[in-house]
Amino acid sequence: MTERLALFPLGTVLFPGLVLPLHLFEDRYLSLIGDLLERPEPRGFGVVGIELGHEVGEGAAHRLAEIGCVAELRDARPHPDGRYDIVTVGARRFRLKELDRSRPYLQGEVEFLPEEPGADPGPVALRVRRLFRLYRHRLTAAGAGSFEKGEPPEDPVALSYVIAASLILDGHEKQRLLECDDATLRLEAERDLLIRENRILDVLPMIPAGQFLDGSFNAN
Repeated sequence: MTERLALFPLGTVLFPGLVLPLHLFEDRYLSLIGDLLERPEPRGFGVVGIELGHEVGEGAAHRLAEIGCVAELRDARPHPDGRYDIVTVGARRFRLKELDRSRPYLQGEVEFLPEEPGADPGPVALRVRRLFRLYRHRLTAAGAGSFEKGEPPEDPVALSYVIAASLILDGHEKQRLLECDDATLRLEAERDLLIRENRILDVLPMIPAGQFLDGSFNAN
């Protein structure tokens, strides 16, 4: 069964549980938020990644990702000139089946995806937690980021999304994590990414600054 959902193409990947603030100024998205606010709660729209094109301008997104995430509207604050600042939280993932261009903003027929832990996520979840602690430590020591203190969640599905949202990766790798069929597969992918990123962070402080200044450094 599919459902009609308003779509918001973005260059950012939204994960379930992730807070996403947005500043709306284009007419099509002002129309979208106006329509949403006329409906009863919960109110949401689909955030879907842009695989080809860019965010701003009608028709600027030429190709969209197949898997996206519902952004549930939590707060909407209008400006006197009609713009909006909104706060959303990632909810359910969906598969985009068909596009509808009949309104000022894109809509899509979507199929919502289940959230399964997968086969025996315990061992890989334990490994990912350890690797993520090391990642946070090395990233902070390198001056490249700061993380909130505290342990990641125990639930494997929630853990997989917290890690996915926290890793500093390009959009293609983030999208690949969103598309994993279950938490075990996502955690296995994150384990491999964390091993790679920790190795890079272990080497970076030892590389002379001049390597960066002349453009000769290649992480590969």
